[in-house]
This record gives sequence, structure tokens and C-alpha cells, in this order.
Amino acid sequence: MKMAKRLLSIILVATMILGLTACSSKETSTSASDFKVGVIHIGDPADGAGYTYAHDQGIVQMQKDLGLSDSQIIRKNNVNDTDAVATRTAIEECIEEGAKLIFATSWGYMDTVEQLATEYPDVIFSHASGYKSNGKNFNNYFGRIYQARYLTGIAAGLKTKSNKIGYVAAMDINNSEVTGGINAFAMGVESVNPDAQVYVKVTNSWFDPTLEGQAAEALLDAGCDVIAQHADTTAPQLAAQNRGVWGVGYNSDMTKDAPNSHLTAPIWNWGVYYTKTAKAVMDGTWKCENYFGGMDEDFVDISPLSANCAEGTQEKIDEAKKAIIDGFKVFEGEIYDNQGNLVCAEGEFISDADITGAMNWYYKTVVVQ
Repeated sequence: MKMAKRLLSIILVATMILGLTACSSKETSTSASDFKVGVIHIGDPADGAGYTYAHDQGIVQMQKDLGLSDSQIIRKNNVNDTDAVATRTAIEECIEEGAKLIFATSWGYMDTVEQLATEYPDVIFSHASGYKSNGKNFNNYFGRIYQARYLTGIAAGLKTKSNKIGYVAAMDINNSEVTGGINAFAMGVESVNPDAQVYVKVTNSWFDPTLEGQAAEALLDAGCDVIAQHADTTAPQLAAQNRGVWGVGYNSDMTKDAPNSHLTAPIWNWGVYYTKTAKAVMDGTWKCENYFGGMDEDFVDISPLSANCAEGTQEKIDEAKKAIIDGFKVFEGEIYDNQGNLVCAEGEFISDADITGAMNWYYKTVVVQ
């Protein structure tokens, strides 16, 4: 098992190094009027909040920045990322309609995108999250959302009265994207409230409003008075509001959905990447590089603090945000997991490759429900 984990870490580090190396580029530019983009969504942007909505707001920003018409954006909504046939069909429909750039926005699309990139070498495929790329026409993009989660942990830690903070998680400890976010959030909580613990309830689904709501209810029943989430919808925030407690959303500002409950949320500014990538494809300058942006690029951030936050929250968050932009790595210094194991020594830090691909432990203040 240790050998397997070590091998996985080596593969992930190699993948990130490959992503930093310029690969083949498209030499032919495309006129703005002929350019079409396909976007594959796991949900529906019309929901007005959450993961898919945030991605689509980035697409809208790209469209505005580049002056593209509505007919040049081909959206495929509600494409189940566990259904390879549905994923393939949606992507091929985009290609048939003339899309030369495909954004696949959910983890589960990865393997299908990898296959299609081989079959359609003249189409560029860009996949959100995951770890695969081919150095030719298929890359991945994600970012240091753990930086934003650390900041939202500060808001939660200052607000809780029970010192029990719930966290609705899409996947279990084996998914480093989710686990890294939980750990960063818990560390943010601890930085202002060392007595608080973070209680995790896993749904094992990237998108399921019913399960997300049920997980939140279970955490509320356990005495949690703040509900955070790595979940796609507003269901956990609505559950918190219905019970008269507080919430930390994800992907977009959910204050409008739970105005009496919501504190803030880690958010993505996907348009930073979408505009850059689409413009490069149009100009013929696109290179097959993986992208991993952070707070210093305004790719990740938190939504404006609501009036529900505790006094002094803004000052604490501003201080921590400045530290992150100045070089504080979140996962640095002496760190223990919840089994008592030292996972990072004083004077060291955990790499992005391990945070996103090999973090299979929970921080010392995390309790799994």
C-alpha cells in the first residue's frame, strides 16, 4: 500500500511538471466569427448558484471579453459525469456543431475526454480538475481553492458557539481534492478557534441536492451550528437556514439563497482561465499546458462577507489573505492528522501535487460522521 501511494505521488508530480512544460501549439489562428466553444456541464446554470452556475459565469465572462455571440457557445447541460456514453454523445454533438475547443467541467468526464482527444486531434480539450493530459490537445485546469477554504474556515471558527462545525463532502478521504479542502478549512477554523472541530459527512456524489440536504440535516442533528460544504448545490445552506444556524457555501455567493444564514463561500473566477484559453486558441498561440491558478491571480477567492459574520471577521480574513498572497502556503510547518501522525514537519510544506493528488488523511481537528 505504501509503495502504491508513493508511486501515485510520483505520477502526480510528474504530471504537474509536464503541465509546466510547453507542448505542441496550434499554428493556425481562427477568426472570431468562425470560432465555437463547447461546454459540458454536470448541472444546469439556470439553478442560479453552485458549481455549474459558477463555471457558466466564467463562460459568460469569456464570451463578453472576446465578443462572441450566443450561437458560438454550445452548452450541454445536465450531463451525468458517471455516464461515459452520455458524456461522449454530448461532446461529439459539440464537435459536429463546429466546436474547436471543449471545456469539460466535471471530474468524471476525464477518461472520456482522454479517449476523444485521441480520436479528434484537431479539437482542443480542456478538463476541469483531475490529473490527466496528453501533451498535445488535452490539458487540465484547476486551482488552489484550498487557499479560499482556509479563509472561510476563519469565518466559521469565529461564528460557531457549539464548536461543532459541519462539512458536507462530495467524496471520501480517498479523493484528495475534497480532503485537501476539508483540511484547509479545518486549519482556518483552528487559527481563530482552537477548541472547534469539523464534522464531515460524505455523500459520495458530486451532484445530488437530496443527499446534500440529508447530510446537512444529519450534521445539524449532531449539534453543528455552522454548515460548510464541498457540494454542488445550495441544499446544505438552505438546511442551515431552516434550522436557524449558519452556513459557508461553495462555488458562488449563496447569500441570496440563504440570506439569514450564509456567511461567505470559496469561489472560483473561472473566467480568468476561460478567456485566456479561448483567446489563445483563436490566436493560434495555445500550448498544451496544465493550469493551476491561485489567489494571487484572482482565480480563487471568497464571496463578500455577509452581515451574518461575527465582528472582526473581515480583519482576520484580510490579514490571512495578505499572508497567502505574500507566500504563506497553508499546508506548511508542523501538521498532524486525526490519527496522531506527523504529516508535515516544521520548516517544510506540502506540495500542490500532494494536496491535490495524494492527501488521504484528515487534519487533527476533523471528525468523520
